[in-house]
Amino acid sequence: MNEETSIFGPEFNEVSFPRRRKLLPWWIKVFTWLFLVFAGMSVICLVLGVWGMSINMAMYGLQTNEPLSITGLILFTVIWIKGITALALWLERDWAIKAGIFDAIFGIVFCVFMMVVYPFITGKWNFTIRLELALLIPYLMKLIKIKADWEKKARAF
Repeated sequence: MNEETSIFGPEFNEVSFPRRRKLLPWWIKVFTWLFLVFAGMSVICLVLGVWGMSINMAMYGLQTNEPLSITGLILFTVIWIKGITALALWLERDWAIKAGIFDAIFGIVFCVFMMVVYPFITGKWNFTIRLELALLIPYLMKLIKIKADWEKKARAF
């Protein structure tokens, strides 16, 4: 039998690219897909808003029925930031963890603002603890923890 040998060595055919996505826990992957869907749906809601339809929207304690109001546009911006971050994490972009850390800090600041400052601005004196903080804080901590490994790993494509 004639055995063919490669000039590159046996490890050449066994090259594998480590997936950054494997660094993400299952719950971040679930929320990644959830926010990708929300970002897509928000485009539809924006179009429906242009046609004059009323859409209920809420996030981080901010809510509106008018998609084209200032509040609605702020909510769209927040959802799109989360959608872009989710897409970057799923596609394993180099800047995804930095975007995720920004997204988490922005979300925490926004939630605290809505809990502490916004009631004084609106004159509605109620204090609501935002449950989003229960996910944003662990999300931020996990992203900070995997940041170094994310930067070391090569992209899969």
